[in-house]
Order: sequence, then structure tokens, then C-alpha cells
Amino acid sequence: MSSKSGGAKKKAGDGRKIIADNRKARFNYSIGETFEAGIELKGSEVKSLRTGQGSLNEAYAQVTRTGEVMLVNAYIPIYLQANQFNHETRRPRKLLLHKREIEKLAAAVQRQGMTVVPLRMYFTDKGRVKVEIGLAQGKKLADKRETLKERSWERDKARLMREKG
Repeated sequence: MSSKSGGAKKKAGDGRKIIADNRKARFNYSIGETFEAGIELKGSEVKSLRTGQGSLNEAYAQVTRTGEVMLVNAYIPIYLQANQFNHETRRPRKLLLHKREIEKLAAAVQRQGMTVVPLRMYFTDKGRVKVEIGLAQGKKLADKRETLKERSWERDKARLMREKG
């Protein structure tokens, strides 16, 4: 009957427990196609993520020459109870994708100059950690300003509706 405090942040509508959400990526990039990838983690990393900590800020994914996709610069804090068996906080982690998906990502990055960015990290119903990655094109400064204007207008519109209604 007791619930654990400090766990994963929130539960999405489809039963996912979201660990980390990269909100800056949606602002700085226009996201095209998205993929769901598994991630190769050590035990202490999974334990640390279960506490709801972790960050995808400044993280990116890259396709290596050997045909693997690596998640670089994602922050998973150390797990205090793991003491000597702990992990590095910002080590490169392998993302698990199908071969066709990897080829598609590599082609888009090479030919179209796109970037692969992690959008969110979450636990599935089965307790597996997944990372949602997206093919992204960098936004220009004018596009970012337009996004800010739209958000501001939506906020003002909602405020006006509350005052009138």
C-alpha cells in the first residue's frame, strides 16, 4: 500500500514512466522521424535511473564507423550503494536498434546533415529502459523566435479565456 517516493517522474498515458525529457531538443531542433531504442546499461545505472534521476541535456547520439549507435554525454548519476562497482556518469552508451533503422539514421546524418538527438528516456511496463531518439534539423534563430511567439500567444489566449469565462 505504500508508494515509493522519489521514483520516476511521471507516467505517460501509455504506461511509460518517464525518467528524463529533453525539452530543449524540441526547441532547438525541428524533429522529423522518431525511433524507440533500447539502451545497454550497467546494473548501477538502472538502479540510479529507478530513483528518477538522469538528464539528456547536451546529449546526442552518433552512428559509429562500425555501425553502432552510441548515446553520448547523457548524465546518469552514480548510485551510492554500488560503491566500488559504480559507473562513469557520462560514459558513451550503446543504443540497440534494428540494422535497417541504423542504416536509415546513418544515411540521414551523412546525406542530409541531420542530427540524432535523444528526446526522452523512460521505463516500459516490463521494466526495460528505452530511449526515444529523433532525426532532427537545427532551427534558425528566426524559427526559435516564432516558436516563442506562438507559446506566448497560446498562454495569453488561455489567460483571456479564463478571465472571460
